[in-house]
Amino acid sequence: MTATVQISMARPGDAVEIADMSRRLIEHGLPWSWRPERVARSIAARNTNVAVVREQGVLVGFGIMEYWDEDAHLVLFAVRRESRRRGIGTAILHWLEASARVAGSERIRVECRRANAAARCFYNEHGYHELSIRQRMYGGADAGIYLEKRLRGLVTPGPSGGDS
Repeated sequence: MTATVQISMARPGDAVEIADMSRRLIEHGLPWSWRPERVARSIAARNTNVAVVREQGVLVGFGIMEYWDEDAHLVLFAVRRESRRRGIGTAILHWLEASARVAGSERIRVECRRANAAARCFYNEHGYHELSIRQRMYGGADAGIYLEKRLRGLVTPGPSGGDS
């Protein structure tokens, strides 16, 4: 496990590397939709954080989180294969979750391929619950899983206050 993970906000120049990682690690076998231009728009968007981790100048992990009214959406998330199991993904996820709390988000939503057991286990280990399966979600072929993590507890009604 990495003792210290240095997380920073992506710069416009990171868009090409992030897009390349997305194509190789996330979008493999699918049409490439997270091209550099789309990543650059996310980096520039006011409602989006793009967090990156670099080691010796090389991008080893990133996460893109969009913030909406009560929800945050973890849109894209990856760590290079050779850098996994060292706490980098956990550090990025925790950083993005903390940002979502500051933004006032009540929950974070994320999707992954149903067949991606490693991603499903990772999210489950970090408190995400699988909500539903959508057939042919990815490229009309692969099924996807919707996951969610609540950041704030559910409000429960108090005592009725009426006479007994």
